[in-house]
Amino acid sequence: MENSIEVENLTKVYNGKVKAVDNVNLKIGKGMIYGLLGQNGAGKSTLIKMLTGVIKPTSGTAKIAGYDLNHDSLKIRRITGVVPQDLTTDGDLSGKENLKLVADLYDIPKKDALESIDLLLHMVDLYDVRDRHAETYSGGMRKRLELACGLMNKPDVLFLDEPTLGLDVTTRSNLWKYIRSIQKEFQITIILTSHYLDEVDELANELSIIDHGKILVSGTSPELKKSLKGDIITVHLKNDSEFEKLKSFKDAIDIKKIETGDIRIKVSNSDEVLPELMGFLSKNQISPDSINIRKPSLDEVFIEYTGRNINAEQEKPDYAKLMMGRR
Repeated sequence: MENSIEVENLTKVYNGKVKAVDNVNLKIGKGMIYGLLGQNGAGKSTLIKMLTGVIKPTSGTAKIAGYDLNHDSLKIRRITGVVPQDLTTDGDLSGKENLKLVADLYDIPKKDALESIDLLLHMVDLYDVRDRHAETYSGGMRKRLELACGLMNKPDVLFLDEPTLGLDVTTRSNLWKYIRSIQKEFQITIILTSHYLDEVDELANELSIIDHGKILVSGTSPELKKSLKGDIITVHLKNDSEFEKLKSFKDAIDIKKIETGDIRIKVSNSDEVLPELMGFLSKNQISPDSINIRKPSLDEVFIEYTGRNINAEQEKPDYAKLMMGRR
């Protein structure tokens, strides 16, 4: 498969000491939806900003649709579209006026721009409200307008940085429909960054887990789930002394405490091992508050490779402050 993006040892260091992105290597096939899954502050947005030429890498390089990041940044900006986390459309302008503004920024001829604007507004179901000020749109409508703006220059690659952040469950699910429709209609490569497991699981053809600026593992969702090679039993114990006893349970592939305080036990087959575990707990006078059994999931994959739940708080460096320190 032809690659749309090839990343080699891409690194971003702030203030000479904080690695926001650490030697990332990626190959992303043309025409796929590729997910970058990680907690807030994991380095996803910094990676996207480098790939779109917003900030310069400290080291390493990348090719976007054949263009070299270090030498063809202006060309890359013209053949990529970006939908950032924060809203960039002007609330004082109508939906149609916002798209016209983007068309002007790309020097798109007026006739071509008007045709594209009508097409995109129909595609994201905003044509009937095209003359309303964007500030009157709902959160979901505003995000759909952002999607349309990101497609105005007919990009080869579209970057979606946390596209459903802050939206309710129903609105998020509806936006997924538009993302799939866009990929199918334009046959473009979409890079999706998200900390929503269900979003990446639903949309991405392939994905990478990124943590502390590093790519930990890559593959399809089924491949990564299969890599766990077993089921997960989660046990909530009363104290650490019970954990010490539990660590001697011989039918476990792995036993460890995760950041929630729960004990995560990986077993080959939960149906076969559970009776043995219950007997072990009784024999050793261990009385857990709860026991949960889960088959391999993307959530378990994330915990396996990072040691944390994706919703756990992760301290995010103050990059703005670090940049000020360089002056």
